[in-house]
Amino acid sequence: YVDDQLDVARRIEVEAHLAARPEAAARVMSDLRTRDELRVALAGPVGTARPATTEAARRLERGLARGRMLAVLQRAAAAAVLVAAGWLANGIFGPIAVTKVVASTQPPAYVEDAVRAHRTTLMRETMPSQREAPGYDADEIRAATAIVMPSLPDDWKIRDVQVYPSQFGP
Repeated sequence: YVDDQLDVARRIEVEAHLAARPEAAARVMSDLRTRDELRVALAGPVGTARPATTEAARRLERGLARGRMLAVLQRAAAAAVLVAAGWLANGIFGPIAVTKVVASTQPPAYVEDAVRAHRTTLMRETMPSQREAPGYDADEIRAATAIVMPSLPDDWKIRDVQVYPSQFGP
């Protein structure tokens, strides 16, 4: 009723109630006067409102502004707490991302050995002191390493034979 938010039918009911109760009507009239003084105090520079009402209006306005500022700060603090919690969880548990181990199967161990052997061969080719060993004897390799060599076509010419160490033997 004081804030002018009731429809006409409801206002008539409130006024009938106040007409039967003078003490309640006096309180409502005081509230209406305070409302109007606040409107005058907030509307312009110098109005007809009492100084106490003007001061109350200013305090009310500052309190409402402070409440809005606190709400913004609360949201910022909540966001900061969430970021800090995520950062802490990342530090404790590690990143929550798809890693190379999870995304694909790892190649067998002999692939790494083959890559290492290939690099060694490339390095040997640049060194003049490392001479080629064209003598290929499949039986000798099998006797020394237990590796059964495939039979090669007769028209192939062997340029070099090398046995490299690996994680699981030569």
